[in-house]
Amino acid sequence: MVNPDPRAPSADGSHAQPETPEQAPPAAGPGGSPAGPGHSKRPQLPIPLHHPAVLEQQAQRAQDLQLRIADWITGFAGSMNFVYLHIALFAIWMLFIEKSPWPTLTLIVSLEAIFLSTFVMIGQNRQAAFQQAKADHDFREQELELKTNTQLTREIDRLTIELHRRLMGNATR
Repeated sequence: MVNPDPRAPSADGSHAQPETPEQAPPAAGPGGSPAGPGHSKRPQLPIPLHHPAVLEQQAQRAQDLQLRIADWITGFAGSMNFVYLHIALFAIWMLFIEKSPWPTLTLIVSLEAIFLSTFVMIGQNRQAAFQQAKADHDFREQELELKTNTQLTREIDRLTIELHRRLMGNATR
């Protein structure tokens, strides 16, 4: 989360400083107002970089060594470096280690496929858990928003009736 005041300590106690000109607060113009057209005096609200469900999932996965290893393997197996490494290893194996018909290479590749499919399923389970956590969070937030809007609408109605009663007098009795 962006710290609204660069001089104030952030949640972890460090002092955040703007890293790029886009993140720096606008320069003050005459009278202390931000320089340039279109700038209002309202302070900019911090915008979270990630959904709360994402942050919770990241924290949970960072605490478990097995999950961190699975994430690393899944990340590496889904990269072009993985493809290049296998092209090189298969070429070396087929040209210099086993000439024909490569029974050991077939066994190794089959075992690797079994393990990689397991890591793919782990990744899918993680994605499903994240999607469910995000959906649950969004549902709670929408329900809270609906409840708040309903309460505000009722209060506006009550105030409107009261205002009408006071302006029009007690003729409605």
